[in-house]
Amino acid sequence: MAANKSILFLPGDGIGPEAMTQVRRVIEWMGRERSVSFDLDEDLVGGAAIDAHGVPLADATMEKALNVDAVLLGAVGGPKWDDLPFEKKPERGLLRLRKEMELYANLRPALCFEALVSASSLKPEIVSGLDIMIVRELTGGVYFGEPRGIEELPDGQRRGINTQVYTTNEIRRVGDVAFDLARKRSGHVTSSEKANVMESGVLWRQEITKLHQEKHSDIKLDHMYADNAGMQLVRNPKQFDVIVTDNLFGDMLSDVAAMLTGSLGMLPSASLGDVDANGRRKALYEPVHGSAPDIAGQDKANPLATLLSYAMALRYTFDLAEEADLVEQAVQNVLDSGIRTPDIMAEGTKAVSTSAMGDAVLAELDRLNG
Repeated sequence: MAANKSILFLPGDGIGPEAMTQVRRVIEWMGRERSVSFDLDEDLVGGAAIDAHGVPLADATMEKALNVDAVLLGAVGGPKWDDLPFEKKPERGLLRLRKEMELYANLRPALCFEALVSASSLKPEIVSGLDIMIVRELTGGVYFGEPRGIEELPDGQRRGINTQVYTTNEIRRVGDVAFDLARKRSGHVTSSEKANVMESGVLWRQEITKLHQEKHSDIKLDHMYADNAGMQLVRNPKQFDVIVTDNLFGDMLSDVAAMLTGSLGMLPSASLGDVDANGRRKALYEPVHGSAPDIAGQDKANPLATLLSYAMALRYTFDLAEEADLVEQAVQNVLDSGIRTPDIMAEGTKAVSTSAMGDAVLAELDRLNG
């Protein structure tokens, strides 16, 4: 593999830098043992960028993100910046990345590792073997729609306004991603909206149905109202393969699915844009968990979600499925051996630090690589 494949590291705040350190170690291992190398750059986002530049994402950093093959982000935010105005909060840096990179498809796998089945709040038989992919539309909908804001009414009351809005193109392009993923999985897409009460939901259902008929009729498609989808995720989650949904409902449903697996600290994500004329698809990879400021700097953080996000980058950006499988299998084997960070401890397992978890993954990579 050519060494000019590029990754921008944005470790961010809280436990982000600690987890990203372990990813660097695995990337270095890949270069030594598998001849898979990258041009790496690192910059600031979130609170760290606010402290250094006064903004949650500097223009120069944004420019870097637009010109690399993949961005790997740690986490943003923390109580230090809670009192800042909304538009200057650390999270706005992440939203700017998503918007300006046009990362419209967020991929959130909910995979229950067998070693962590007992950590789920649901019965083992409900979550054992769980493997769902939620595809969330990421740059439209109520989070970005206009008009928005808070206004004063003539009678002295205040009114908050957010607008749910979608276009045909926004729906079809995220639908294409979902159908293409299902084709490589179990061949089943569930589209989720609220067509019973929302016009945007009616349009969503119509466009997904039309797209299915035109291009993806080999894939099984069904529709489900978002509130029912939330209930079904808890009742019988293994009925799903790929769920495609809008920004708001995807935000909620993916968090429900995440907790089925037993730990938010175990889950990666990918955010993808369109393929450009050069064949490059802008992409950002990040763990689902937050910055966990209460344990930052204590070598207690779980780095596995960030490592698995790197594995997603290997798979979806760099077309290195074998190397992605290797990282994912190493994580699986380490968990099977009973090694745990504090967030996923269980009876009979061994508590280790962030760096020791990195040691264990590297040792397992060595063993698997022969």
